[in-house]
Parts: sequence; structure tokens; C-alpha cells
Amino acid sequence: MNNSSSSPSNLTVAVLSFSFKNPPNWRDYPNGGGFVFDCRVVPNPGREDRYKSLTGLDLDVQDYLRALDEFEHFYQATTLLVEQAVAHHLRRGFTQLVVAYGCTGGQHRSVFCALRLAEQLQTRVAISLEHRESPHWPART
Repeated sequence: MNNSSSSPSNLTVAVLSFSFKNPPNWRDYPNGGGFVFDCRVVPNPGREDRYKSLTGLDLDVQDYLRALDEFEHFYQATTLLVEQAVAHHLRRGFTQLVVAYGCTGGQHRSVFCALRLAEQLQTRVAISLEHRESPHWPART
């Protein structure tokens, strides 16, 4: 899944969700700068039967994660760093920043973090959003 938004700045933030079982090839992101955050420090909704077939794009999973204090603390800590980098990159005229969230299966926690960050930044910078595990997700009816 790739989404892009336009903005007045020349900065594009590539936001990724991925599984640590299948990490990105960092050579695909030639600027060499950015962040990788490990969402495995937050409880995994995928361990509960009712969430196994869902993803971080589903409201039930998002509600589950939002209700966890440790999720909110983790997400806020990551966004403090990202916001500082975005402000710096805008001041300096940089054009690329990569922010990657990884978790065990790349389906729940990392997807919601990536989605939430993309929504938070989209009014100020261009966003490229990629959920790397999406081709592996089961079809939904």
C-alpha cells in the first residue's frame, strides 16, 4: 500500500510498517537517515484470537492499542524524535526522512503506528506510506 500526499515543502517522509521477520532493504532508502522503532515493547493484539485476522488498519485493533498506556507512551516517545527531525529537515531543506515501525508480524502494532504518524505529518510534509506485509495479509470478505 502506497499513499502520497502533497505539501508546500520539499521534504518527503517515508513511513513504513514491517515485520522483523522480513525487514526492509535499507539500501532502497539512499539518504541514509531516519528511524527504526521496535513496537515489540508493546503487547501484541495478534496473540488474542479476536484480533488475529485483523490489522492495525482496523478500528478494533486501534481501540485495543489506544487503551494501553504503554502503547501511548511508546508512540509519543517516537513522535517526539520524529517531530524534531522533521523540523530540522525542513529548516535545512532536506528532502527525505525514513521512519520505520517494526513488530513481530508487521500486521498490528507497526501498521497502526505508521498510519497514525502519517496522518499526524501529512499537512506539513509529503508522505509515502508503505505497509510491507500487506501482500501477505489474508483476503477479507
